[in-house]
Amino acid sequence: MSDNPLMRCEGLPRFDQILPEHVVPAVRAVLAEAEQTLERLEANPEPTWDGIMAPLEAIDLPFEYAWGPVNHLLGVKNSDALRSAHETVLPELVEFELRARQSRPLYEALEKLQASDAWSSLTAAQQRAVTLRLRDAQHSGVGLEGDAKARFNAIEGELSQLGADFSNHLLDATKAFSLLIEDPADTAGWPATLRRITAQSYNDHREESQPAATPENGPWRITLDMPCYIPFMEHSQNRGQREQLYRALKARAASGDWDNTPVLTRILELRREQAQLLGFANYAELSLDSKMAPDAAAVQQMSDELAEAAREHAKIDFEQIKALAAENGQTEPVMHWDVGYWAERRREKEFDFTDEQLRPYFPLPRVLEGLFSLTERLFGVTIAEASDNAPVWHADVRFYRVKNQAGEPVAAFYLDPYSRPAEKRGGAWMDNCLGRRRIAGGLRLPVVYLCCNGTPPVGDTPSLMSFGEVETLFHEFGHGLQGMLTTVDTAEVAGVNGIEWDAVEIASQFMENWCYHKPTLVGLTRHVETGEPLPDELFDKLCAARTFMAGSQFMRQLAMGVGDMRLHTEYDPTGEESPHDLFSRTLREYSVLAPLPDDRSLCSFGHLFAGGYAAGYYSYKWSEVLSADAFGAFEEAGLDNEQALAELGAHYRDTILAQGGSRPPMEVYQDFRGREPNTTALLRHNGLA
Repeated sequence: MSDNPLMRCEGLPRFDQILPEHVVPAVRAVLAEAEQTLERLEANPEPTWDGIMAPLEAIDLPFEYAWGPVNHLLGVKNSDALRSAHETVLPELVEFELRARQSRPLYEALEKLQASDAWSSLTAAQQRAVTLRLRDAQHSGVGLEGDAKARFNAIEGELSQLGADFSNHLLDATKAFSLLIEDPADTAGWPATLRRITAQSYNDHREESQPAATPENGPWRITLDMPCYIPFMEHSQNRGQREQLYRALKARAASGDWDNTPVLTRILELRREQAQLLGFANYAELSLDSKMAPDAAAVQQMSDELAEAAREHAKIDFEQIKALAAENGQTEPVMHWDVGYWAERRREKEFDFTDEQLRPYFPLPRVLEGLFSLTERLFGVTIAEASDNAPVWHADVRFYRVKNQAGEPVAAFYLDPYSRPAEKRGGAWMDNCLGRRRIAGGLRLPVVYLCCNGTPPVGDTPSLMSFGEVETLFHEFGHGLQGMLTTVDTAEVAGVNGIEWDAVEIASQFMENWCYHKPTLVGLTRHVETGEPLPDELFDKLCAARTFMAGSQFMRQLAMGVGDMRLHTEYDPTGEESPHDLFSRTLREYSVLAPLPDDRSLCSFGHLFAGGYAAGYYSYKWSEVLSADAFGAFEEAGLDNEQALAELGAHYRDTILAQGGSRPPMEVYQDFRGREPNTTALLRHNGLA
């Protein structure tokens, strides 16, 4: 065991040494030690911070090193061997976590601590950590007995496995699909970037005996990976191939061995039963019990208000797309696989630029320079690459260290920027690698993961990012800043830990607004060939296009949020309406173009069934209201006033970024803004006011 890299509880995880065969012995050793510690605590629970909470925090430390990297690698370097190891120990981990959260001796000791004179001597962060742990215990069934407790625990174990199954099915189904295009006529209208990445994809998967593809002559391999799918749907003139790709996307993981329909149906059924065991009417009530939104009615009210502002705009968007398609000779009705194509033509016509014109100005290295410069101006921290000193899981991964104005280290992060559909799950995310915490009297600084699925480099050409990929990078970096710039030393509420789920997107969406700030955006551009910054003309067009199709995008997000909430309030396993039918019914209410009868997009909705957004997808819009309002403070201070921006940036850093989950998010927000948020800035930014 001394040679097992997952047993090292210091420094950075040894990603260069971790193998699937290390997982089971390491996790079982950590579990055995944790079980012994838990038994000692339960035998003589002392209702003080040092007697209960400090030892519980210490139990978490070995899991950070033994289990955290395994979960991370499952998302970025997936393999059959790693899956097998993960599935072997997952039930044992779930069993221990439930055992700890359901411990009556520890729960009662924490209640005594909360009611004791010693409570007032705890810091606000410590009090919040105790309060959240008590609530977590209640949601974990600490009050259940006998058959009810046994059933709850069985459900928890099954849900953990089902979530892993859902994610694995989606990854397998995504990487299994490809469309080979060999006729150059079918590539009419393609941007150069799409030609490059699809030719590269073909070369990565061809037999040695097959000749290599070139961007000019193909063959070209089309996949459901977003850096490929999106530009194909926007630029391919072959309507039949667009339809084929769209239908494949909506049918991902919806048939055969990878069919997620029984998985998601079972997940919904178990969540409902679990919530009712805890005394809630449905899973949404349970979910909202730990969020900012007070109840489902409040979520629906927000959705209704935003839909009222966006619905007519969405209808106008669609009518204009239909008119443009007709003008250009399309006689068939406009369908889902036409919308992206004609929307892009309309954008090119109205604003006279293409995404392909922008890409050469956004090579990833330059974008990172600009992003780091903005971070220094706003928050007073500097960022420098230190990849030579950090073990990584793939050659493309980079490692950076963050220092404050005094030159002292405060945090670090990994950046995994490119898509790898054969082993890396889709989407983009931030996660903790190592949280900020006190260890043996010293302070361990936070380290986070930032993972994107951007356009990879081809040959000697660096990654040329779409503007959407730039926004995604800023979004994830905002999450990362909240994880890294925390000043809270209590691990359970440091960084993003302990933040209510519908507040966790504030910091990420806040950063996206800077992509439309001229000094910032122009500062992170440099043409890959000429070295010239983004011309004023292109910047003005980009800003003018910011509200393009905003109504449609709003309605899409609202549909998904309302659909999620209805799945967790209205779905009845004994009823006649299937989850697909319920979700489609919601999409029809919020969409100008009704979903296809065989739409099975719920089978790939990983946020709900393999992530943390169940009965919480509305959080994106809920948080966006706050993030836009927060950026409104910077607009009021003057976006060209560097001194004012630095002062307000420091205030934002010291409230929203620094305090993490140590206080309720509305209190922290009001400390920053001086008032409660409103929707004015969000609607204004999107042209819907």
